[in-house]
Amino acid sequence: MAQLTDDCFAFGGPLMSVEEAVALIGARLPTLSERETVPLAEADGRIAAEDLHAEIDLPPFMNSAVDGYAVRFSDLAEAGETLLPVRGRLAAGASAEAIAAAGAAVRIFTGAPMPGDADTVFMQEDVRVAGDQVGLPPGLKRGANCRPAGEDLARGAVAIPAGRRLTPQDLALAAAVGLDTLPVRRRLRVAIFSTGNELAEPGARLPPGAIHDSNRILLAALLRRLGAEVSDLGILRDDPAALRARLPEAARSHDLILTSGGVSTGEEDHVKGAVEASGRLVFWRLAIKPGRPVAMGVIAGTPFIGLPGNPVAVYVTLLFVVRPILARLGGADYAPPLPQPVRSAFAYKKKTGRREYVRVSLRRGEDGIVEAVKYPRDGAGVITSLTGSDGLLELADAASGLSVGDVVSFHPHALLW
Repeated sequence: MAQLTDDCFAFGGPLMSVEEAVALIGARLPTLSERETVPLAEADGRIAAEDLHAEIDLPPFMNSAVDGYAVRFSDLAEAGETLLPVRGRLAAGASAEAIAAAGAAVRIFTGAPMPGDADTVFMQEDVRVAGDQVGLPPGLKRGANCRPAGEDLARGAVAIPAGRRLTPQDLALAAAVGLDTLPVRRRLRVAIFSTGNELAEPGARLPPGAIHDSNRILLAALLRRLGAEVSDLGILRDDPAALRARLPEAARSHDLILTSGGVSTGEEDHVKGAVEASGRLVFWRLAIKPGRPVAMGVIAGTPFIGLPGNPVAVYVTLLFVVRPILARLGGADYAPPLPQPVRSAFAYKKKTGRREYVRVSLRRGEDGIVEAVKYPRDGAGVITSLTGSDGLLELADAASGLSVGDVVSFHPHALLW
């Protein structure tokens, strides 16, 4: 587990920008060192623990890229057709050791190894077959239709860099260079909980004044998609003594404690006192909407993050604030998600000095350009604004709003993972 000092996130300035928050994270959070080796089939989504080098060339031998005829370029006439006898046949998986192409053409198929002295392949549809000879047209360049050894990846080159979150494409490359296991960082262990006497479990009967707890379900699903192991601590009631007991217990066996709501300064917000009983809580007050009341601290050496209580704010802050924390802790390379440019179909006003994320859907305008349409309701508690939209428009801190026709940055929900 990471062991932090209580004041490692201390910050006493004005509203902190998202970039400042991420920079503070990068400078002060340690990276977990534990690693394990997993079978290739189980490595999808894990973080590569070290640079993985190719132990062979890829492809491992020069081979034909087409079905056709392999020849030595030096045997071709400088002008006009070259007529050569056909000698031998090579299919994929065959050995070319006993076949020579000098003064002849070798029938060859896609993926088959090239004869040692051949360096060029004519496509079968471009040649003229005459009995046991083949007519080869002029104009082909030396090396045509051949895949050199190491063309894809040279032996000794880095196939997968340390810190990469492994994808199916990475696993295919690892398999192609002969690996069947991969060294990866262990998964982060994240504890989540909700606080509040008003919360009820999904499926339970709602007493007067109660609501079902949706944030914990949202957080668990998002965290698992980001590769974490999630411990669901359930709903913690507004009981200061219970909170003071449960939080240090969670800190002993987790790398991060994450919650939504309960970190304000109201009379019924007891999380702040519970955190400070075992460590320190620092209110960041991020310049982000939705999601300004994001808090971070340390409980018994373990990082703690308190997210806002509204579902949309939880969604936004987890993606743009918590995700770089997870990456830093887990040893993953992190780059902010790259937005797509779209045209705004609506006007919008905002305060300068804060980042804002607006829920929108996409449509194609009359001129064929993709444009964004604002979801009709703004509330940070409107969950249907997430299920009924295509993504988020990102409005820069310095912007004061939008005009119809402005080109803006769009983050699709489907590509935020």
